[in-house]
Parts: sequence; structure tokens; C-alpha cells
Amino acid sequence: MISRRLKATFYSLCGPVMTLNAWRHRNFASCRAAPVRVHLGPGQKNYLPGWVNVDANFLTAKIDVWANLADGLPFPDASVDAFYSHHVIEHLPDLASHFHELSRCLKPGGVFRVGGPHGDMAMRKYVEGASAWFSDFPDKRESLGGRLENYIFCRGEHLTILTPSFLQELATHAGLGQLTAVQPKTETLHPAHFGPEVLGLEWETTPEAPHTLLVEGFKPART
Repeated sequence: MISRRLKATFYSLCGPVMTLNAWRHRNFASCRAAPVRVHLGPGQKNYLPGWVNVDANFLTAKIDVWANLADGLPFPDASVDAFYSHHVIEHLPDLASHFHELSRCLKPGGVFRVGGPHGDMAMRKYVEGASAWFSDFPDKRESLGGRLENYIFCRGEHLTILTPSFLQELATHAGLGQLTAVQPKTETLHPAHFGPEVLGLEWETTPEAPHTLLVEGFKPART
């Protein structure tokens, strides 16, 4: 894992340029006739062809738009048909603002699929004493409490815990519709957007007790 000090240096040096680039894309991006589908945080190896891939990492990741997701989304109002992010939102400092940005950018009737560490399942497995459910990443931990700490905080990389009720609260306050929990890799309510190329990016070793909380939601259509 990259140290927090190195990341802070990167954002300190590149932050103003990223902000300017995001502003330029938001205000001058050309309209496309085809559906606009956005992948947030593809990282080094999860680039989705045909999608607009957005990430702050321009050094090793393959991206289309260079922007810091913590500063808002670089898209005009009501311009996006679908958003996808997988193990990204737990790294953001202000989830309420992020959900408002999703709502702002989505077209009426637009959809999103977001996933991250499953807080409810982690607490359930902790109470059960199921140490094997947790990994020893990023730090070698033998105790159940240490493994829980690894999972929830990931050496300080995770800034929040994700649970279905919390995500629904954020979505509701942002003007988004009811969320539906879906199974990683195999289940979607919107196959026209989240097809095999998307599901293939997801991982799950214990589908009966998933490590990833995945939800799909929508922006209500205008009445």
C-alpha cells in the first residue's frame, strides 16, 4: 500500500491541477448521443471500455478523466445515465456530498451501482467469533479484534463504515430512490448498464456471507 504521507504529497502537488481539469471537463465536456456511463475509481487494472473512467491516479492507472472524486464529480447536471464504483466510496471523506453529486449528475431515471466493505456482515461475523471470515490484510493480525480493525479501517485508508441503512439514509437525503442490495458478480437490476464486463470486475469468496455490500439505486424520473 502507498503510504499516507506519499498520497498527501501527491494531492498537495497535483490537487490544484486536478481541480482545474475537473472544472474544465464539467463545464466544457461535449454531449454524447450514446448513453454516458461513468466508472469511478478504476485504479490500475479495472478500466472499462466504453465507459468514462475517472480517477485521481494518472501515473499508473488507465483513465479518461483526471479528477479527485473528493472534490465533486466532473460532469454537468443531469448528464450521466449510470455510475459504477467498487470499493471506492469508503475512501471518500464526505459521503453525503458524494451522494448529492451522484444525484446532481444523474439524468432523471439514471441508475448507479456502488459497493464497499460490508459493515453489517463484519459486525455479525465478529459477534459470531468467525475469525476466518476476516483476512489479515493489510496488517498481519491473529486476534478477532485485530482482524475486525483491519477490515473496517484498513490502516486508515477507509474513512467510514458502509451499512445498508446508512447508504439508504444518504441516498434519501440526496433525492435518490430506494436502494436494493444485490449479490456481487452475479446480480443486477439493470443489465443494460451493468453487464458481464462490470460484474466481472467484482470479487466474492463467500457469497453466502458477502464481504462486499453492493447496492443499486436510481434517480427518480420527473413527474
